[in-house]
Amino acid sequence: MSERMRAALVTGAGTGIGRAVAERFAADGYAVELAGRRVAASLPAGRAVVITGDVGTAEGAKAAVDSVVAAFGGLDVLVCNHGVGDSAPVGDDTPDGWERTMRINLTGPFLLAREALPHLIPRRGCIVNVASTNAWQAGPGWASYCTSKAGLVMLTRCIASDYGPQGVRANTVCPGWVRTPMGDEDMSAVAEAWGTDLEHAYALCTRDSPLRRPADPSEIAGVVRFLAGDDASYVNGIEVAVDGGSMAVDASSTAFHGPDPILRELLGAGGPAAEGR
Repeated sequence: MSERMRAALVTGAGTGIGRAVAERFAADGYAVELAGRRVAASLPAGRAVVITGDVGTAEGAKAAVDSVVAAFGGLDVLVCNHGVGDSAPVGDDTPDGWERTMRINLTGPFLLAREALPHLIPRRGCIVNVASTNAWQAGPGWASYCTSKAGLVMLTRCIASDYGPQGVRANTVCPGWVRTPMGDEDMSAVAEAWGTDLEHAYALCTRDSPLRRPADPSEIAGVVRFLAGDDASYVNGIEVAVDGGSMAVDASSTAFHGPDPILRELLGAGGPAAEGR
């Protein structure tokens, strides 16, 4: 009898990390459902299905899980990667803005896990949630985003605790800066503020990371795939920072780096740093 095909559901699979995760699972022989609001199929026929919709709603989450189970007979891995970065300081945010971020970034994974668990339990499957290093570190004006990612970390731990006895593992990947469309949006704002380009913006925001660069989505996908695989069979309820070492750096020590070549280049270019901003 041939071995059954393993199935993975990946949300936010239209671009960036989600797309890289879906491609990695497909390359490793999984049947994959790509879920998101804007997704195009590009994986091998017969081993990939696409469903569009809002998994931040009960109806959308149920439809996504029902679809992958109907297509492939079950579910082995749920990867919740979808999310939004819209945020503001608490005093400037609105109840609607706060609720939207929480609904997508935190309630969505809850709803998906709730639907997926009855299918994951018999296969001793797993959940990998994609949060952010902002689950631990506050960013400027990112109150709802950071809070939602911190909540996602605890949600994952609760799933690991409650369903570990039934063989289901749950872990979180916390990326730092990654070259994705969402990352490019943030970097565009940095580039505008500094009067520079996207490349310099990424360099500025990663200059205190020991690896001095942003991640490629495939590097995040590799860690997600590891956590979902047999080599991580005893890994449960943890968070893995995939950030080039940024979380290991004491921010108060960055003043001791000496002259920063990136800032020096910007100063030479006559950007905002040269104007004393």
